[in-house]
Amino acid sequence: MKKINFLWIILNSIFLILFNTLFFVIGGKEHNASVWISYGFIHFAYIMLLVTPLLVRKFKNVAIFGYPLLTISTTYFLIQLVVGVVFILLALSGYKTALLVQICLAGLYGILLTIYMLANEYTAIAEEKRQVEIAYVKEASVKVKSLLDYIKDKELKKKVERVYDIISSSPVKTHEKLADVENVILQSIYELEKAVSDDDKEKIMSISDSLVKSMNERNSRLKNLN
Repeated sequence: MKKINFLWIILNSIFLILFNTLFFVIGGKEHNASVWISYGFIHFAYIMLLVTPLLVRKFKNVAIFGYPLLTISTTYFLIQLVVGVVFILLALSGYKTALLVQICLAGLYGILLTIYMLANEYTAIAEEKRQVEIAYVKEASVKVKSLLDYIKDKELKKKVERVYDIISSSPVKTHEKLADVENVILQSIYELEKAVSDDDKEKIMSISDSLVKSMNERNSRLKNLN
């Protein structure tokens, strides 16, 4: 891992070494303000390109969040490199034109980068919510399905199978207004587990019927909320 990090540092340093070597060997150390401004903005653009991966939202689908940001930073760097080199070659006596053009480029880049970072945040929040929603149905389904292996009575098994079928086929999407009924459902599943463990047939029948009713209520309310 240390070797890989070291190699990445070398790779990232190549541009800076080449650019600065050419800049100082060909142009020397004496330059006017417009050249130094361009020099600074080129370095800023390259540094932003290097730090962009650190701005990517840490999540499963990193690629989804990372590509637009990397594209924006890469595009800005290439444009800034061309514009900066042009101003360096022109070496204008006044600094205002070079400063205004490159500030506008940096400003546009900053706006685009921020917009996409905000979009990524909203996407990540939505994805996290979706994972929670999927986890709810998955957890409930797995718990109920595991109980079927312990039930030998055909009538009871049929009851629990009906509970499993309705849970597993329920929409994974949820809503904050369903928290009450979903908590009741999860609590009922815990009670069903205990009833199966105790081999309490009456409770298994009662809780199964209650779960079917609660799931139907949950799915009906969800449909009305959409």
